[in-house]
Amino acid sequence: MTEITAPGTDAPIDEATGVFVDHRELLFGVVYNMLGSVADTEDVLQETWLSWTARGGGAPLAGVDNPRAYLVRVAVNHALRRRATISRRRETYVGQWLPEPLVAEGEAETAEGPALRSESVSLALLVVLESLTPLERAVFVLGEVFGYPHSEIAEVIDRSPAAVRQLAHRAREHVHARRPRYDAHPRVRREATERFVRAALGGDIAALMEVLAPDVTAWTDAGGKRRPASLRPVHGRDKVARLLTSGRGGPRNPVLRYRRVNGDDAAVLFDGDAPFAVLVLDLTPEGDRVRGIYVVANPDKLAHVPKEEA
Repeated sequence: MTEITAPGTDAPIDEATGVFVDHRELLFGVVYNMLGSVADTEDVLQETWLSWTARGGGAPLAGVDNPRAYLVRVAVNHALRRRATISRRRETYVGQWLPEPLVAEGEAETAEGPALRSESVSLALLVVLESLTPLERAVFVLGEVFGYPHSEIAEVIDRSPAAVRQLAHRAREHVHARRPRYDAHPRVRREATERFVRAALGGDIAALMEVLAPDVTAWTDAGGKRRPASLRPVHGRDKVARLLTSGRGGPRNPVLRYRRVNGDDAAVLFDGDAPFAVLVLDLTPEGDRVRGIYVVANPDKLAHVPKEEA
């Protein structure tokens, strides 16, 4: 078997391992968008790797004309099975559940891992995808995010092309009804985020009322481990402003940094050098008001957030 060299090292690895490494970021993007959890995605990739290396009695490449298609199929089917585990976990979860954020290391995303991971959809859209069935979500991710044709998706999930078209139609209708196509310009998003953060951290009710849309909704996911957090979504400008300025349970040594989160400009609040909360905003189509606030403060979901540099 041909030996190749692992990226960034002089250690030889066999050809099958090299194929898996070459496709790992693609697999990560597909599975993460299906599950909304970095930890579960890493577990699924490990299961995919084990299935891959066990194939053909330890000869994974034997008889595989398209390793990329084969690996995607294995990963997607492992992810579909993982959804049952996630659903059971959600039944006992304390408070609101939000996806685990993907946070870039610096002010701008680096060219390596996050380049492909930027194909992960926004946090707001991941929330909408949670309302799809597992198969609808798989079809939406493969088709709408990664551009797979229906014929290829049919092979991945072992359904007919007609069934895939029906799943895709239902998923698109549901997603577009709950989240019309609109992406704020990065500069507009960054400016809105900075205005919001200044008002919220400064306890400036008047400034908050200016930046919040009347029908704004706030989701706070702390897993029952941090305050302030509401066990249910908070609707309306007055209630959201009171929640944000309650001044309870903040970090002792607050440090604010702006980062790219799931491809969008967002804010990360650190307690010293440890991540305390990730804050992502959803803007109105005009881009001048905040219509959705997503705060992920559960420490378990921040384990993959890079620490603040000294």
